[in-house]
Amino acid sequence: MSLLVKPEGTRGRVHAITPERAGWGYVGFDVWHLAPGEVAEGFEAGREVILVLVEGRAVVEGFGEMGVRMSVWEKTPPACAYRPGDWQVTAVSDCVLAVCSAPGTSARPAQVLGPDGIEMVERGQGTNLRHIHNIAMEDRDVADSLLVTEVFTPAGHWSSYAPHRHDEDDFPRITYLEETYYHRLNPGTGFGVQRVFTEDGTLDETMAVSDGDVVLVPKGHHPCGTPYGVEMYYLNVMAGPRRAWRFEAHPDFAHLM
Repeated sequence: MSLLVKPEGTRGRVHAITPERAGWGYVGFDVWHLAPGEVAEGFEAGREVILVLVEGRAVVEGFGEMGVRMSVWEKTPPACAYRPGDWQVTAVSDCVLAVCSAPGTSARPAQVLGPDGIEMVERGQGTNLRHIHNIAMEDRDVADSLLVTEVFTPAGHWSSYAPHRHDEDDFPRITYLEETYYHRLNPGTGFGVQRVFTEDGTLDETMAVSDGDVVLVPKGHHPCGTPYGVEMYYLNVMAGPRRAWRFEAHPDFAHLM
């Protein structure tokens, strides 16, 4: 599977990224585009799910009607929920649903994760400034494996920068985490750039990302940027053998951290 994954169509499940398709062991990521009344559902034994209503309103089984953000560019916290195993969502309005999955037990209770309890925080400075909604990072004990966050990058800025990697299981120095980036752009006709590369050069891909694309990060550094006049949003999903985000900066850029 290519590191740059284009959506398959415009309705229904437009992304269906399984660990098997991605060639790794932990992260699964789907995106559904639903019209009012349409249903998305799933079940995978031994896996946990965080549902993120990127846009729109829907009835989420077990929680009722959710969703206050009709456009991602409102930049308000998303409605989101944790489900162990099975889930079902019925659209009330046109909506975009992200389904983030990773290995997990059924011991944790299903629960609402947002929008209440999620606040926007800033990271970086200058043209490295971006705005973060931490949906389920390790400071929230809400999952066995999943780490989920969304990032708004202003036009002309860099993000996931300085270049950094989390591709070794050597805690507390660094952790092994697979990662997906689900990109949205404003305007939707714009483009962004993401590079995924290792220090030894065995992996080095630079991709022009369009609105709705997903980038896979199996290893290596993975900065992204957006040109003047184009805002970038991305939803990150990470998972690995340990639910902890520890990374190392590229040695040529470590002084920027």
